[in-house]
Amino acid sequence: MDRMNPKVDVNLSKAKKSMNNINSNKKKLSPEQCEELLRALKARVEKNMNRHKGLEWAKVHAKLEACLSGRQANTEKLWSLNEMERTGGEPDVVGHDKKTGEYIFYDCSAESPKGRRSVCYDGEALDSRKEHKPENSAVEMAADMGIELLTEDQYRELQTLGNFDTKTSSWVTTASGIRRLGGAVFMDRRYDHIFVYHNGAESYYAARGFRGSLRI
Repeated sequence: MDRMNPKVDVNLSKAKKSMNNINSNKKKLSPEQCEELLRALKARVEKNMNRHKGLEWAKVHAKLEACLSGRQANTEKLWSLNEMERTGGEPDVVGHDKKTGEYIFYDCSAESPKGRRSVCYDGEALDSRKEHKPENSAVEMAADMGIELLTEDQYRELQTLGNFDTKTSSWVTTASGIRRLGGAVFMDRRYDHIFVYHNGAESYYAARGFRGSLRI
């Protein structure tokens, strides 16, 4: 019986470890990026106190700073939050889970985040297009960022905090039964009401993106 060369085995192990380190480094912010992110969040929190009544920025700040010196999973959470910021989501604190101690962030940009528009719903829809494919899908992009698409209930909750998507629309998590039949759901705000629509999951428009949530 042939046996694997132990030197080859060791090299493969080193290669895998090196690749994991590379992937980890990609999801870690520099001190300068962290400082810039915290500064932007502080300004947004203090400007929009109606979104987080009863929450103190000092406690949110302490939680975020603790992530910097914590486990890799926590530092990656900060990277995800920065991705929300970088793609135009303008994340803000909208709640605090007292059971887990986690702070809940939603994309709170006035319109659907500019850096996440012109995307179809998910990877299956993207693969189904034979031509004129968009560059990405909402579900896959959210997964890459480490966030989750807002659900319909979360989207409605967001709309109680202000007027969002009055000129654009956003994909939301779609029930498997609808998705299985080829559809997907998106929402917007028009005429001071929240509307729910359906469309083919493979469709994409310049005025439609997606909003996400993140727990830290």
